[in-house]
Amino acid sequence: MSERLQLHEYSPSGNCYKIRLTAALLGIPLERHEYDILKSETRTPAFLTEVNANGRIPVIQIGDRFLPESNAACAWLAHGSRLIPSDRFDQADMLRWMFFEQYNHEPNVATLRFWLAMIGEAALSDSQRTQIPIKRAGGEAALGLMDEHLTDRAFFVGESLTLADIALYAYTHVAGEGGFDLGAYPAIGRWLARVAAEPGYLAITA
Repeated sequence: MSERLQLHEYSPSGNCYKIRLTAALLGIPLERHEYDILKSETRTPAFLTEVNANGRIPVIQIGDRFLPESNAACAWLAHGSRLIPSDRFDQADMLRWMFFEQYNHEPNVATLRFWLAMIGEAALSDSQRTQIPIKRAGGEAALGLMDEHLTDRAFFVGESLTLADIALYAYTHVAGEGGFDLGAYPAIGRWLARVAAEPGYLAITA
């Protein structure tokens, strides 16, 4: 790729990690720019004007163009690569799992991780504390569905790693930080090991 690629991110975020992992697996270099969301660094006038008017990260910068939303950025990076199936149905099924990740998985698993591991339960509002059991139940339901799906298959779609796996791996592999017991999901455990064994794999802390 000839265009300069820059990632505007908060590195502990699973959504930001998806993009770094996709790029690493494909051997694509990224320049990284860190923002501390706990200090509202993505809500400054400069960020809102120059990077993302929605005040959120990650954002991948492609030359002088900016593309927010983690799964969109992963799709741009992976275009024409082994991470997107060639079969039309499998492509749609990959998108199905990526939508599931953002709608069913991330709002529960990732939110609890952020609340408990990054903010701390003592600093949560009363409303947030009230939602913890609801988020826990939603996260467990999502993990249970994933575990059942992976019982007789190695990856979420087809026979090899796709963006569906990357999208779901990002927050699943650190779900323990949100109080989820990954030991209760043996098929997920085997799948996590497969993803981590992929050539070019990059840890979230790297």
